Amino acid sequence: MNPQEALTRARNIKLLLFDVDGVLTNGDITVHPTGDGTFTEIKSFSAHDGLGIAFARLVGLRTGIITKRHTQAVAIRTRDLKMEFIYQGQHHKPSALYDIQAKTGLALTQIAYVGDDIVDLPVLRLCGLAIATANARPQVKAAAHYITPNPGGQGAGRDAIDFILTAQGTLDQAIEQYLAESTPIAGPGNQ
Repeated sequence: MNPQEALTRARNIKLLLFDVDGVLTNGDITVHPTGDGTFTEIKSFSAHDGLGIAFARLVGLRTGIITKRHTQAVAIRTRDLKMEFIYQGQHHKPSALYDIQAKTGLALTQIAYVGDDIVDLPVLRLCGLAIATANARPQVKAAAHYITPNPGGQGAGRDAIDFILTAQGTLDQAIEQYLAESTPIAGPGNQ
């Protein structure tokens, strides 16, 4: 992992994709049974990540998720954050990556991905900027260009966004835009 190479790669990023469990959440899967034999899955997301996603949107960095699981909690959270690309139930994550690439016309070098476990390795190996969370498996950290200071569910997504926006020189601009009273993006539901 070469810090200068990671910064150079980050300057080219136009789209940031995330895994969910272990990245935007701490990886816990809480199952709450209902009376009819089904269950509700409960996930906790970091408000820091949500605010970072709002910053990204303000300066034109597109965002999305590619996750193996399919849950209503993720659908609600990604809709709330106005994420553009939502790919749940993806057993072969590169297929989703190639579909997103075809829809956007972006080169793989313009796409970053944040992952934490071996199911993320195929996408991490293809993207222009591979990011591992602090709690990632050793194999994922070994494949990463950048490792977040914080673990998943505790600000790792925000770390990734801050790293990219800092490399691109737009983090301060995003913060000031967010703080401006006239910015409709600032407010409830954007954290």
